[in-house]
Amino acid sequence: MLPCRRIFFLVLWAFGVFSGCSEDSPPVGVSPSDRGWVYTEEREPCSAYNPLRNLYFGDLHFHTTLSHDGWLYGDLSTPDDAYGFARGRPIGLEPYDEDGNPTRELEIDRPLDFAALTEHSEFLAETRACLLPDSKAYDSFPCRTFRAMNFLSTIVMSNALFFPKPERSNGICGPGRADCPALARQVWQEIRDAAEAAYDRTSACSFTTFVGYEYTGTTLGANLHRNVIFRNAHVPDLPLSYFEEPTPEKLWKGLESTCRDGIKGCDALAIPHNSNESNGKKFFVSYPGAGSIEEEREAAALRARMEPLVEIFQNKGDSECMNGFSGGVPGEPDELCDFEKLFDPPFEDCGDGTGLGGAMELGCTSRLDYVRNVLLAGLEEEERLGVNPYKLGIVGGTDTHNATPGAVAEDRFAGCLGNEEDTPEKRLGPATNLGHSKVRMNPGGLTAVWAEENSRDAIFEAFHRRETYATSGPRITVRFFGGWNLAGEMCSGEDLAAMGYAGGVPMGSNLPERPAGADAPRFAVLALGGPDLVGRAGVPLQRIQIVKGWISEDHHPMLKVFEVAGDPHNEAGVDLETCRTFGQGFDRLCTVWSDPEFRAEERAFYYVRVVENPSCRWSTYECNRLPVEERPENCGDSQVRSAIQDRAWTSPIWYRPVLDE
Repeated sequence: MLPCRRIFFLVLWAFGVFSGCSEDSPPVGVSPSDRGWVYTEEREPCSAYNPLRNLYFGDLHFHTTLSHDGWLYGDLSTPDDAYGFARGRPIGLEPYDEDGNPTRELEIDRPLDFAALTEHSEFLAETRACLLPDSKAYDSFPCRTFRAMNFLSTIVMSNALFFPKPERSNGICGPGRADCPALARQVWQEIRDAAEAAYDRTSACSFTTFVGYEYTGTTLGANLHRNVIFRNAHVPDLPLSYFEEPTPEKLWKGLESTCRDGIKGCDALAIPHNSNESNGKKFFVSYPGAGSIEEEREAAALRARMEPLVEIFQNKGDSECMNGFSGGVPGEPDELCDFEKLFDPPFEDCGDGTGLGGAMELGCTSRLDYVRNVLLAGLEEEERLGVNPYKLGIVGGTDTHNATPGAVAEDRFAGCLGNEEDTPEKRLGPATNLGHSKVRMNPGGLTAVWAEENSRDAIFEAFHRRETYATSGPRITVRFFGGWNLAGEMCSGEDLAAMGYAGGVPMGSNLPERPAGADAPRFAVLALGGPDLVGRAGVPLQRIQIVKGWISEDHHPMLKVFEVAGDPHNEAGVDLETCRTFGQGFDRLCTVWSDPEFRAEERAFYYVRVVENPSCRWSTYECNRLPVEERPENCGDSQVRSAIQDRAWTSPIWYRPVLDE
């Protein structure tokens, strides 16, 4: 039996209502029940409603001067400035002149559709207290050290984040000092007000904002950070931080109790980010406090509810996969796993353990620092528990501290860390004392969602169902459907989406139960190359790959990359002196692929990787703009790649054996 939603799609498709995914499609007779979700806030319905879902691009990870480190990097931009930039307004950047005016200006290549400002929740009050001359903490040692804007400034403010039982600074928030709860509420309200002011509640639905923040747990130096995103304006009076909830498990429970159970209309999710610096801790398979298999199952289910997404790419590099592990990672080495890495093999392998210091790019590296292996661990846990704690959809972001969400164009990269990267020499320079790798960093990525309209509720529903993907910058369009009887002619017409929803499931879903007599699942993938700047063609696509992970019949994790469309040997390239691309490529790639190695008893996941032809990396553009005699040493460093192949990664589609259904 087809679900009612798919029958609805088929009927409308048959009568010609759907002609593709045009954002101009009117909301023909659409009622809340037809949507599958309802508005949780007052707003006008969007005129561009599309039951087959439109594509929207956004950034769910960026900071302004309200973050303690944003201010330390010299950024004076406000949340209003950041949202203005996302919508197309120019922004001024460091360095500032003697009168405090920015000496650089940046404008996004194309406005975003949605954004979520994610200031660090831990020091909203402390930063404000140290910058207000009439604050009772203004002249304290921690505040004077913070305002010095040097290496000790970061240490004195952030050191508490490294301890398992963090405590706020008595010098700032202690008796007789600043009223930190009141100051935190004040700053949090400013964040909420900025999101509200930038949100388009009219039927035009031109821009969507989400209230959010970053939870900045850095236990023993390992990156355990999460971005918390709220569905609407119904949010707690204060964000939960590492001080209140010093473990991810406590954060999830706290969000459930203070938001979902504590405030009518409130909903939230947490997005783990930048796992390549977590020393194996972010996704280490454990259930603290669980004393039975039932309690482990409950803990796994809580994690799955609260963390449906993971950030696979940002300015600190790619967290999809990594070559060079000594053991425990199945499959052949994958050349495309060398993309935008903060470091190259050899490295210290954590093995089955964990390490410390990853946020400073220290300590061991774990296979569970990379999403592909985490997805595999999820299959193993699902086999053991019946619940997959790592059923993760894919998103990307910038993590910029310049208030420049979505500034991902390689040829106009202006840095992400304020005054640490405000000149070409700094951006191309060596690592800093804080572990920032400078030339190995990158502009970051974007989150793409398929949603019926550009509203908070529609996009948040897409987050929950994981109908999302990430790109390393370009606006590549990707559709990915799985089913048992998808037609081979899906690629020949304009109705791929209608046929995909009617006959299968989109990215982020479980495959339907295998029908009697069905052989292997079939997957339809469509990729369209994204245009670059207005008036300039984008880089052609090279190929589509499907990455499969599965648990073998003898209970071993397995991985394989399948080439399914395009040409990996097309001899395309780029002239590194001029950055002009050459060779054949594709504006459109589409295929319907069936897994030739499918076994009905083996649980599996499948995700798509779409890869562009080679193009210049930002550092090559930067080096080329400098006179030869002024180019820093890294311009000639063979360890710094001159060319890249930008890409997109979709959320997986999962297969579960019938006995699980």
